[in-house]
Amino acid sequence: MSETRVQGADVKTAHQDLHSEQGALRGEHPGSSRNPLIKVADLAWLEFEKPDLDRAEVFARDFGFGIAARTERELWLRGTFAGSPCMVIRCGRTSRFIGPVFRAAERPDLDRLARATGSDVRDADVPGGGKAVDLLDPSGFPVRVVHCGERLPALPEQQPLLLNFGTAHRRTETTQRPPREPSRIQRLGHLVLETRVFARALDWYLDTLGMIVSDFLFLDGQRDRGPVMAFIRCDLGSAPADHHTLAMHLGPGTGYVHSAYQVTDLDSIAAGGEYLKERGYQRSWGIGRHIHGSQLFDYWRDPDRFMLEHFADGDLFSSDVEPGWAPMSTSGLAQWGPPATRDFLGASPSPQRVRDVIQALRGANEMDPERLRGLLKAAKS
Repeated sequence: MSETRVQGADVKTAHQDLHSEQGALRGEHPGSSRNPLIKVADLAWLEFEKPDLDRAEVFARDFGFGIAARTERELWLRGTFAGSPCMVIRCGRTSRFIGPVFRAAERPDLDRLARATGSDVRDADVPGGGKAVDLLDPSGFPVRVVHCGERLPALPEQQPLLLNFGTAHRRTETTQRPPREPSRIQRLGHLVLETRVFARALDWYLDTLGMIVSDFLFLDGQRDRGPVMAFIRCDLGSAPADHHTLAMHLGPGTGYVHSAYQVTDLDSIAAGGEYLKERGYQRSWGIGRHIHGSQLFDYWRDPDRFMLEHFADGDLFSSDVEPGWAPMSTSGLAQWGPPATRDFLGASPSPQRVRDVIQALRGANEMDPERLRGLLKAAKS
C-alpha cells in the first residue's frame, strides 16, 4: 500500500515556489504508491448511457466534439488530436455515467493487472479493436484499462490567434475576428468524481493504476484527519503530465461531478461559449482561471444535466514535483473570474441531495457530522 512520509515541515520540497504554499507535514499521505501494479498513461475515454442519442449528438457537435462513429445504439465522440475517442454514449433507459477508461502504457500491463486483480483480459469494444481489463474501484465505479491497436488520425485544428504583447507586435496590418463557432475539442483532459470513501479510493488509484497526487485539499481545522480532495496525475516519469487527469473529493454522494476537454486558447473558450449561449444551453460557471492546475475554464450543462468543461493552458508536471497542500475553500477555486455558482458547487438543495446526506451519515464510510460541517463551511468560504 501507499508509503508513509517521514519528512519534516521545515524540509524544502520541489513544489515550493511552483504551485502551493504548503507541503506535507510529517506522517501525512505521500501522494504516491511505493509499488503500484502498473502506471497508466492517460485517460482514454469516458462511458455514459443516455436514452436519446440524437439529442446527445446535437449537443456534442455544439460543444465541439467530432463524431468518431455512430450506430443505432452507440455514439463515439472524439477530439482533433490523434489517439483514442473522448467519450462513448450508449443507448440506455436513463441518463447515467458508467465509468472511466484508462489507457495502459504497454500491452503487457494488462496481463500484469489481470493477474494481480484476478481479472481477465478481454477484447475491447472500441472502434479499431484492442484489449481491456475490467475493474471496480472502492466507490463502486467500473474502471476499465485498455490498450488499443488502432489510433484515430488527427483532424484539422482550430488555430490559436496571434496576439500582440506590449512592444512585441507579431500581428500588424490585420484585424482579430474569431469566428462564432463551436470550440473545437482537442482531447479529453480530466474527470472529477465525488465519493464517500475518499481515502480508500485514493489509495486504490495510486496502488492499482500508479497515479500520483499533484495537490491535496484539507478542511479548515481538520488537517489532522487527512485530505478530502486530491488532484491526481499520471506518472510519466520525466515527461510532463497534466496537473490532474483525475480529481476526487469526499462528499455525501457517489458519482460524476464533471469532465474537462481541452481547446486551443481563451478565444476558443469565449467564442465557443457565446455559440453555446445562443443555442440555449446553461453555463454553470465561467469564464475564469483555476488555482490548482491553472487552467482557463468554462463550465456548461448538457441537456441531461451533466457538467462539461472547456479548458486551455493547464499546468504540466513531471514526476519530480511533490504534492502541495492547501485548505479547501470556494474562494480557492479560481485566480480570477465570477464567483463560483451554487450550480457548480452542487449547493442547491434537492430531494436527492438530502437523501445522499442522510444515507452517508448513517452508512459505514468517511462522512460524519464533523466532515459535513467542514464541507459546508468550505463551500461558503
